[in-house]
Amino acid sequence: MNSIKKYLGIVWFCLAPAIIYFLVQGAAANIDLAGKKDINNPLIWIIIISIFTPIAIGFMIFGWYAWKKEYSHLPENSDEIK
Repeated sequence: MNSIKKYLGIVWFCLAPAIIYFLVQGAAANIDLAGKKDINNPLIWIIIISIFTPIAIGFMIFGWYAWKKEYSHLPENSDEIK
């Protein structure tokens, strides 16, 4: 199980920048000031990107710690917490 956590850490770490890239690419492709739909509004894209960027950064941090085996032993009670 610990090896699965470790290798999925790489997946999370690499997936996070890809998520941000595709969001920005989608925004650049869909923003049109002359458009009538909500997807063409730049404000919607700013809100979406500003919400999902910290989430993606959290994925990167989680993936880094998983790769460094920080989750190999989880405390079972409060006495094990340093």
